[in-house]
Amino acid sequence: MSVAAITPALNIGQRVHQNRQARMGWLLVAPALLLILLFIVLPTLAVVLLGFTDYELGYPSFHFVGLKNYIHLFSDRTFRISLWNTTIYTLLVAPVSLILGLGIALLIEAEPWGKSLFRTVFFLPVASLIVAMATVWQYMLHPTMGPVNILLSMVGIQGPNWLGASSTALYSLAIIGVWQSVGFNMVLFLAGLTAIPRDLYAAAEIDGAKHWLDRFRLVTWPMLGPTTLFVTTISIINAVKVFETVKTLTEGGPNKGSEVLLYTIYREGFVYLRVGYASAMTVVFLAILIVLMFLQYRFQDKKVHY
Repeated sequence: MSVAAITPALNIGQRVHQNRQARMGWLLVAPALLLILLFIVLPTLAVVLLGFTDYELGYPSFHFVGLKNYIHLFSDRTFRISLWNTTIYTLLVAPVSLILGLGIALLIEAEPWGKSLFRTVFFLPVASLIVAMATVWQYMLHPTMGPVNILLSMVGIQGPNWLGASSTALYSLAIIGVWQSVGFNMVLFLAGLTAIPRDLYAAAEIDGAKHWLDRFRLVTWPMLGPTTLFVTTISIINAVKVFETVKTLTEGGPNKGSEVLLYTIYREGFVYLRVGYASAMTVVFLAILIVLMFLQYRFQDKKVHY
């Protein structure tokens, strides 16, 4: 048999094998695609569509109202307050938890003994149920018998009503948010530090980087670029979607001093049962997240060394 006759047969066999592999691949990913469709894509589309209606939970019918919900949204004082509070909370929690997480990771990495103990201690808040830990924080920040105010009184400082005053409630929740996030960021940075080749530090020291700050600036920080990008993304997302501590400790008060976006959405949808209006809020919330992530990757990804 000639080579010219064998070549088409081989090509046909290769195509059959490739098609079989493609079908097997689609068969393997089909359950995941189905779950994504059912629990992410379809609910998101439903929220977008409901945002253009006046649907209220429990009523048999609803009407299409166009952009009425969105027009009312930006004239809603509660929504503006919750948007502002969420912004302040995110600006406090995300950078502080990132810096503290990196600092603790550097200290643990430099410690020759007790690394496992310190990892466990600092990661404990992440593994703890925040609803259960809220009781502890409520006691610690109690205005009269809380340990925080008692310690402040020992040095002659009159402690505030941390969770009961509109001027301090949001900042108190931010402190709890930092406490909750630092351990997770620390673990991510520890993973990034472990992946840095030790030879780079030796080379930097030979080139004149004798001080630890020089080695951090020239080696550690550039090599932590991908980790820092990921930690920043996760920190911002977790800060923007804060809910549990607000619902458990303050319920948005006092006087809307700790009202945040997710709590406002929850209250509109599940307390006042205005699902259409809450859906419009959710769409705006998702749009804000998408814009934040786009801007972050747009500006930060350029400085990342993969």
